[in-house]
Amino acid sequence: MLLHSNIIGKGEPFLILHGFLGMGDNWKTLAKQFSEEGYEVHLVDQRNHGRSFHDSEFNYDILAEDLKKYCNHYKLENIILLGHSMGGKTAMLFAAKYPEIVKKLVVADISPRFYPIHHDAILEGLGSLDLNHIKSRTEADKQLSKYVSNFGIRQFLLKNLYWVEKGKLGLRMNLDVLTENISEVGEALPIYLKFDGDTLFLRGDRSEYIVANDEHLIKMQFPKASISTVSKAGHWLHAENPKEFYQFVMDFIR
Repeated sequence: MLLHSNIIGKGEPFLILHGFLGMGDNWKTLAKQFSEEGYEVHLVDQRNHGRSFHDSEFNYDILAEDLKKYCNHYKLENIILLGHSMGGKTAMLFAAKYPEIVKKLVVADISPRFYPIHHDAILEGLGSLDLNHIKSRTEADKQLSKYVSNFGIRQFLLKNLYWVEKGKLGLRMNLDVLTENISEVGEALPIYLKFDGDTLFLRGDRSEYIVANDEHLIKMQFPKASISTVSKAGHWLHAENPKEFYQFVMDFIR
């Protein structure tokens, strides 16, 4: 099965992988900017997310293989690959396994290390949405707010809501499988894997996903990596400071 994507523009292939519980559409605004600079931007939905297929298997090896099939299908080579959070882990693994395909790698606010489970409240909140009775986004937001206090995060999560039919809401993500396999999301990149190509790690100055102790590991597995900090931004650095994020990426890929 082939991953769903939204392809914007013409030119050099530039693939973007969203984070956990996200979708390619989250990146539409930035994708349009990148496309105006001469890139064919592929906003890819990873399996069990967005409009891509649902499947009971879910781990980084599988996600990387999905991306390989996608690149084979579209005959993509010398790609620029950008991944955020979970998408960054997929991108790291893909680049290490298939370096001949990746020209440049951008990893947004994630390091190769292991992360403990920390999405419990979010998953519990999404699981509490009784979509047989909830008839509007406002009602869904009210219910989700009992579990997730941050309005911005709730709005991000509720982008997964869609009208299955008139009067009936559904979630695009495969919530059951993602909840069951949540431990896979924090898995480390195997220590023996490395990518020798040009790599940029971006972190938010208000985020704790990439800390000082991560720098040695990053340099060990990505010898050509540079690490830059996006100001006034947390984990969703591309949404919180898109202008600076865009500039860092453009300076690197140019």
